[in-house]
Amino acid sequence: MTTAEHLDTIDRLRVREFPTQPVWSGGQSSGPGYHLVPVGRTADFWEDGGAGRTEAADQIGAEYGALTQALSDRWGEPQVFGLGSLRDRGFDGEEIPEPWDELSNSTDHVHLWRAGDHWLVVYVAQWDEGDPYLLMAGVTVVDPP
Repeated sequence: MTTAEHLDTIDRLRVREFPTQPVWSGGQSSGPGYHLVPVGRTADFWEDGGAGRTEAADQIGAEYGALTQALSDRWGEPQVFGLGSLRDRGFDGEEIPEPWDELSNSTDHVHLWRAGDHWLVVYVAQWDEGDPYLLMAGVTVVDPP
């Protein structure tokens, strides 16, 4: 996908209704007040023993940089929101609201922009060492905790 297609996906998420119950399907998750979707991905690393990891990281990093720049051009400078302490709070038993709990278990930080009554969020996730890198985008009306 191109950066323009990523932006179009984010624009469509901003107007899409939120489900009343959490839904997770095909790498996408939605729930009351949020949508998180993959907009880019690399190949996985199970078959090649991780040989393509550096190139994949460079590829997804370039897509991430282009998308964050495009969103910054539209919405101004982002907040870079670290999620490590939020993840620790969740591990200590604190109830973290979604999508922030999912985000804190998916990545170390996100880029955030305020767009009207929505937060736009972009990040890179990788669930397991052999899994692909995923460029993720989302919208939420739930403020960061």
